[in-house]
Amino acid sequence: MDFKRGNYIFIIMELSNVLIMYFKPDFKYGNSMAVFKKFAESFEEENRRLFTKYMVNWVANCKLIFLSLLVVVLIAGTPTIKIASIIAMILSIGIYFVSLHPIITKLDKNDDITPKGYSVKLKYTILLFIFVFAAALAAYFLTK
Repeated sequence: MDFKRGNYIFIIMELSNVLIMYFKPDFKYGNSMAVFKKFAESFEEENRRLFTKYMVNWVANCKLIFLSLLVVVLIAGTPTIKIASIIAMILSIGIYFVSLHPIITKLDKNDDITPKGYSVKLKYTILLFIFVFAAALAAYFLTK
């Protein structure tokens, strides 16, 4: 798979996640918030509901900024910028394993996520993206 195709798949998947977060945060698929059992409880009290809504939209906004910059790189970036961006993609996606995976694994173990085992599926999805980007990077250097 080439760099552009891998990025387009990533963009489509993440954009669908952004749309879910904005318009259907209670959806239980597509890495949405409703996989967390405490999400529904956060709407019981006005202050917690507002905080939860703010945080969900904040994450969606950050993802949208990231995706917009990636589209600009794909359209207007030089080969050097594209190589630098693929390295940045691998590193930024890989940060998940340091910052988020330990938390979601613990939540999954404590039965706070539906469906059970969601953390494992998410881990493999993220590893797949890292692999695709790393393979595209390797293919680029092997063909030069």
